[in-house]
Amino acid sequence: MKLYIPLALLFIFNSTGLSAQKLNASQVLEKAIHYHDPNGNWDQFNSTFQVTMTTPASPERVSTITLNLPADYFNLVAKRDGDTTTFTLDKGRCKTSITDSIAQAGARTPCETATLYKNYYTYLYGLPMKLKDPGANLAPTVEKVTFKEKEYLKLKVTYDEAIGNDVWFFYFNPTTFAMEVYQFFKGEPDGAGKDTGEYILLSEESTVEGIKMPKVRAWYYNKDDTHLGTDTITEN
Repeated sequence: MKLYIPLALLFIFNSTGLSAQKLNASQVLEKAIHYHDPNGNWDQFNSTFQVTMTTPASPERVSTITLNLPADYFNLVAKRDGDTTTFTLDKGRCKTSITDSIAQAGARTPCETATLYKNYYTYLYGLPMKLKDPGANLAPTVEKVTFKEKEYLKLKVTYDEAIGNDVWFFYFNPTTFAMEVYQFFKGEPDGAGKDTGEYILLSEESTVEGIKMPKVRAWYYNKDDTHLGTDTITEN
């Protein structure tokens, strides 16, 4: 018995496959941004959410993060083992509960730490939208890869030297374009960055200000898959 498929239907199947194969990195990124931020809310993001971090050898840390991008305002209240630490940046003006007298000598200042936290939370919870920021260099090609037994579309991003030398990879679901993994190396993974950096597995979702954010982020070393810790959005 001969299998008969109408020519028009065959053309549709082939066209769909070809169009998926022909997506370049910018197109994949746009689809991912549309999935996570369908209404373009990120630039006006103004919300408070809570993240609980668990690590194998330390008490959990509960961080309440307020991020108001239009007002250039950031506030972090972190609680761990009975201690509370606060960091605030309001249009660049810094306020923190850590005083220079109790800060570690030779370490970054408390206000430098506040800036570090602001950049950290803004970047990671602003992905994949943050990949369109100035200084982010998106490689043009899309790799089809299997990572942890799942198939992904993989994008590579490097940054201008003034921003950093880390090399980042982002893994997107090939059907929905949801971001499900990201990974970074301290340099090119086949060169100076070999055996450095971490990968982060993303699962579940929390919708904050209309943006689909990964609810759970589990961190592992690239070199040996050691689990470093897990961040979970526990309130929003």
